[in-house]
Amino acid sequence: MKEIDFIKNADGLVPVIVQNALTMEVLMLGYMNQEALDKTVKERKVTFYSRSKRRLWTKGELSNNYLFVESVKADCDNDALLIQATPAGPTCHTGTSSCFGERDAKGFVYRLEDTIHRRIDKNDNESYTNKLYQRGINKVAQKVGEEAVELVIEAKDENMELFKNEAADLLYHYLILLKAKGVRLTDIEQVLEDRSR
Repeated sequence: MKEIDFIKNADGLVPVIVQNALTMEVLMLGYMNQEALDKTVKERKVTFYSRSKRRLWTKGELSNNYLFVESVKADCDNDALLIQATPAGPTCHTGTSSCFGERDAKGFVYRLEDTIHRRIDKNDNESYTNKLYQRGINKVAQKVGEEAVELVIEAKDENMELFKNEAADLLYHYLILLKAKGVRLTDIEQVLEDRSR
């Protein structure tokens, strides 16, 4: 990482934007001094300099809603930071995922993927997702095939609501198939990204 210019601002602080590493949702804005940055990098938990408390403050130190650091990047002038992090819970003290308001549908597929993984990993016996997964790869793949056929059929008709619902069913079951194969959606994105070069 580049050397950060903490001297440019009289207070020795630089602004820090924290973004969800998976969904790219902007979670919050805070400020860091050199000590806060060093602690963040060392402990892999976002730590700010709190201007109101006048001390270092690790996000989640009371709530356990930590922001686990995935990457730290400086801007082109080396006087602001972008941290991509994985949140352990709501970021905002109001209980929302972002301090900038309620989340929207963008990024929801990643949250859905995490829900699917949790239900399977916890072996939730009440979960349709887990029950299908436990039937094995052949049943999961068969279900994806069935949903794909239903989507193709709806694509030939004019009912947009049915088409969108079948598309959602296919995507949902596709995410279960990815889990069954030990692959994440980001792995597929990487393949597409590589192809675009």
